[in-house]
Amino acid sequence: MRVFLYWNLHRKCWSVKALSGPDKGRVVQHCNNFDIIDAEFRVSEAGRQRVLREKRKNVHAGVVGTLAGTEAVVADGVEVSYNPYRSGYFFRRSDGAAVARATRVVGNGRCVVVQGELQ
Repeated sequence: MRVFLYWNLHRKCWSVKALSGPDKGRVVQHCNNFDIIDAEFRVSEAGRQRVLREKRKNVHAGVVGTLAGTEAVVADGVEVSYNPYRSGYFFRRSDGAAVARATRVVGNGRCVVVQGELQ
């Protein structure tokens, strides 16, 4: 199932929003861990500008891909992050380089690791 995952500030976990099927557009579950295949990192520039203008967070960035599971997975790879006050894209924590796509993205709590980075 294609989904959009984003960090839920109120529940302190990941919200999984369906992008297809009968529940399209709805949050179908919450989880602490995730495994996404064929992932794309998305940031709405309009939403980011609203954050910068209002100094208040909103849902405008996340990961789109095929949900492979929500179990804890030990992952080796490159840790990525996002900060709307720093940049308008997801970036590698090690060197700040932009990350747009990956073959696999694994999340364990707030830690997000990319495996097989494409861009």
